[in-house]
Amino acid sequence: MSNLGFNFGPDVRPLAARMRPETLNDYIGQQHLLSPDKPLYQAILAGRCHSLILWGPPGVGKTTLAQIIANHADASLIQMSAVTAGVKDIREAVSEAKANLAGRGQRTLLFVDEVHRFNKSQQDAFLPHIEDGTFIFVGATTENPSFALNNAILSRARVYVLKALEQADLFNVIERALREDVELSQKHIEIAENAKQALCQASDGDARKVLNLLEQAVDLTTEQQGKYLVDQHVLSQVLPTHLAKYDKGGDEFYDLISAFHKSVRGSSPDGALYWYCRILAGGGDPLYVARRLLAIATEDIGNADPRAMEVALNAWDIFQRVGPSEGERAIAQATIYLASAPKSNAVYMAFNQAMQDAKNEPSHPVPEHLRNAPTSLMKDLGYGAEYRYAHNEEGAFAAGEKYFPEAINDRQYYFPTDRGLEQKIKQKLDYLSQRNEQSDIKRYE
Repeated sequence: MSNLGFNFGPDVRPLAARMRPETLNDYIGQQHLLSPDKPLYQAILAGRCHSLILWGPPGVGKTTLAQIIANHADASLIQMSAVTAGVKDIREAVSEAKANLAGRGQRTLLFVDEVHRFNKSQQDAFLPHIEDGTFIFVGATTENPSFALNNAILSRARVYVLKALEQADLFNVIERALREDVELSQKHIEIAENAKQALCQASDGDARKVLNLLEQAVDLTTEQQGKYLVDQHVLSQVLPTHLAKYDKGGDEFYDLISAFHKSVRGSSPDGALYWYCRILAGGGDPLYVARRLLAIATEDIGNADPRAMEVALNAWDIFQRVGPSEGERAIAQATIYLASAPKSNAVYMAFNQAMQDAKNEPSHPVPEHLRNAPTSLMKDLGYGAEYRYAHNEEGAFAAGEKYFPEAINDRQYYFPTDRGLEQKIKQKLDYLSQRNEQSDIKRYE
């Protein structure tokens, strides 16, 4: 039969599209979910599938996995992107799924990429059709489903977390492309191990990215003695200056800030400095870190080293006075100081407990001896009576005096540690407590 003049030339799709796996055997990565002994692997292989949400960074195989699930389930696949789709597209997908079920008895898998981009009403439009089995719903998202998706969706679809690919996985992606791709396998391509490592490192766990970089590198090589050599010279033209992962509004942002905070709290100045620099390398705001340092000064250091607040404030002030170049270094200095400082959360715990009591307990009246008495009437009512002026007492301390309402007289919130300056504070408070116990004055007896 004539081809009627059509030219069936080489596959012009990008390498990443040509290498998209179609079966579980070809799928690379996510072994925590897709090892042969895992329930999800066994369910997919048997053609059993439930509605699910695939949560993970770009290029880890979310779309591919949805297509593989549909293949193994012999289900019709409908794909849409929440970036461009609307309620009309959802209705059309529902109609097609119902027609598939009624006409051929075939199930439909509806795959929605970037599902977090749909608003609440759009997400709600899926619910009745998930419940009545019109389609198997698979959503893909790079955002935390707890914040990005409605609880109604989450209650009907199980969430699976996909991880960035390990370097060994990316190596396998490269090797499979060189071995199986129609275009690349026809060339004698040589890639040094250090070049492969550079490709993998620049890809940040993204299979699509490593294939795109590989394709660009091969395109820049020229045949020499029947070989195409991908070396460091070629890679220097392909690999961009490394851009640290940093999504200012997404999970990566909060993960880096969390790692920074926990490194300071854990007294690791080197770790804290690294995460601070990761934030800067990704274009993060240094003053956000400065604000976090102020929070750390009161939450994790407290009175163990009260100077921590001053150091953090000074770093913020220096940044605003001299600009980023020297200012970023000032914040680095504060980071190292706070990470190296003694730690105590006694102030943090005391404040939280006192605030909880103030909100949840009855409004205990202020004892009369502590009340303000600016008028004669108030004095006649006993306001301020028998108040003991601490400066007139021995050591400027009114031993035995009470400063709580009688109903909660013996309550204690602040328990200083034996670290840093708080050790001396503890000794002072222990001494004052002994004086209270030895005092003959008993306010509420």
